[in-house]
Amino acid sequence: MLNLSKMLTGAESFGDKLRYSKDSQQTRTGTHSNAGPVIVWNATKACNLSCQHCYAGSDKNQAVEELSTAEARDFLEQLKDIKTPVLLISGGEPLMRDDMLELIEYARNLGIRVTLSTNGTLLTADISTKLKKLGVSYIGISIDGLASTHNKFRGTEKAYSQALRGIKNCQQVGQRVGLRFTMTADNITEIPAIFDLMLEEEIERLCFYHLVHQGRGSKLNSSSLTAAETRETIDYIINRSRKVLARNSNKEILTVANHVDGIYLYLQLLAAQDPRANKVKEYLKYNGGNRSGIAIGCVDWAGNVYPDQFTMNYKLGNITERPLKEIWKTRPPALLKKFREKEKHLKGNCSGCNWLDFCNGNFRARAEALKKDLWAEDPGCYLTAEELNHNVEI
Repeated sequence: MLNLSKMLTGAESFGDKLRYSKDSQQTRTGTHSNAGPVIVWNATKACNLSCQHCYAGSDKNQAVEELSTAEARDFLEQLKDIKTPVLLISGGEPLMRDDMLELIEYARNLGIRVTLSTNGTLLTADISTKLKKLGVSYIGISIDGLASTHNKFRGTEKAYSQALRGIKNCQQVGQRVGLRFTMTADNITEIPAIFDLMLEEEIERLCFYHLVHQGRGSKLNSSSLTAAETRETIDYIINRSRKVLARNSNKEILTVANHVDGIYLYLQLLAAQDPRANKVKEYLKYNGGNRSGIAIGCVDWAGNVYPDQFTMNYKLGNITERPLKEIWKTRPPALLKKFREKEKHLKGNCSGCNWLDFCNGNFRARAEALKKDLWAEDPGCYLTAEELNHNVEI
């Protein structure tokens, strides 16, 4: 995750303390020495929509093996035990769980910061008010374009209007809310309109996600951006962000799921002799690139543990059979150890890359999906040969 607002202006946010702290590289089991990993909890497989790019392959049915309320409470207590600083609750659609508000309250009482990733359609005024009162830190709502594009992605004609209504309901009660936009060849032309939407609706946060080909997203190979298209798109996002941030210092704009973005921005700043270049380089080094299995992990609706939410082909254990602390810290499985020493296993351009300390091999899930090898070079890397061979002084 690259916080463009921080890189371009120095603005601070809570997540930056976990991403860019000098202490964040001192541990291989958490965000820094005093905290465990951020955990993504896919709390349910059930969803009221059928999105084309759903990495979890969700449908309208609740999984038979979904954690009970009691099991979910035990899971939350395990998160407290490993000092998880943030729990990101996703799905499916997390609000499809009847006990979701109860579980959020339980997590908050345990001292765990809670964020929510949702399609926004179930965020009624009543639910939004309750989430605000429970102390949910942030709600990210997925928007994949304006009405016709978003509705096509989501499989219903009402998805866009309902998501916007959810955003407004959150804003009316003072609940922090933002947009999540997954970039594909089918919707990148709408990125300017998404920036406009952010400004028109006074939305404070906007995250641009690179596509990771998992779940139903694995069928979207034809929607992948070429390296040239990615560069052009990131150029636009960076340049538009500069303009937005110059007038709206409270906005937070990020790119997600491709650590090459940080390197690309640094090289741009360096070429322009921008005085922020060295500071950006320092932040990226502290961050250490992809931290799947290190500072972020995932637990699904059945309690299965994974290195991240996109690598669900590789189960590390189950929290109903072994405590998360044991799986993550005291007796990690062999695969998790490999994720923590990826430099020994990476292949292709990722092996021995000059930028390895800044990228850490990027997304293994994307490499496996497109190269059929978990340790192959990430096809999402869009740096040129010259940029890859840049002499990096650390």
